[in-house]
Amino acid sequence: MRTFTIGELAQKCDINLETLRYYERVGIMLPPPRSQSGHREYPESSADRLVFIRRAQSLGFTLTEIKELLELKRNEDEHCSDVVHSIDAKLQEIETKILDLRAIRRALTTMKKLCQGDCLMGDCPILENLEHASPNKSTRRIKRTSGNKA
Repeated sequence: MRTFTIGELAQKCDINLETLRYYERVGIMLPPPRSQSGHREYPESSADRLVFIRRAQSLGFTLTEIKELLELKRNEDEHCSDVVHSIDAKLQEIETKILDLRAIRRALTTMKKLCQGDCLMGDCPILENLEHASPNKSTRRIKRTSGNKA
């Protein structure tokens, strides 16, 4: 069976070495066996796992959610209803973000109509609007959830 050093695996999967080490520390990548000299020897399945992780990240899953999906994946003989529930939850989260982003776009478009850029900063209606307008619910929700990526 072919094994990879950490550098070979990182290069093969186009991932930073430190990211790979981080994935090991947080438990999303299984720690590989070590050679007699202490070097990591990743099996070929590690590359498949990294592809899974990166693909799930590109679909908006957090590392915590990916770890849960990987745990589910280990239970090969069980029905995949929990995976479908995870997808449904992610879809709902994405739909909420889309609605929030649309509301932000509308607000920004409205604000842009307030000024053509030909006034002094002290008289800028956009800056005045930002200072005195109360944020809408969707803006507050985005600020609250934007830092929740793992």
